Amino acid sequence: MAKRTFLQSAGDAVAGVAATWRTERSFRIQAAVATALPMVLIWLRPPLVFSALCLTMATLVLAAELFNTALERLADHLHPEHHPAIGAAKDCAAGAVLLVCAGAALVGILTLVVAFAER
Repeated sequence: MAKRTFLQSAGDAVAGVAATWRTERSFRIQAAVATALPMVLIWLRPPLVFSALCLTMATLVLAAELFNTALERLADHLHPEHHPAIGAAKDCAAGAVLLVCAGAALVGILTLVVAFAER
């Protein structure tokens, strides 16, 4: 395989995000929330560490969704018919997304509590 430049690799990464955007409704919703988040944080004015945690968690949710989508697509390509082991692997990946979303929600709730407690 020929050596690829950083820009070529970055282009492939952007293509992966774009493909997920086109096909995954949950990713579009999560991306919309992540896009609105900075404005909400500016309005709430929580301590900087809480803003950083919220933005980090939003990024992790999107990354987890990308990993989940990649695993699902690869599994479906390699083994299109239903198989219990493939189903279990896909369920585990979806579970990982669920856990990251739960963590993000917890950070968001704590941020709201702190922001309103300081007013």
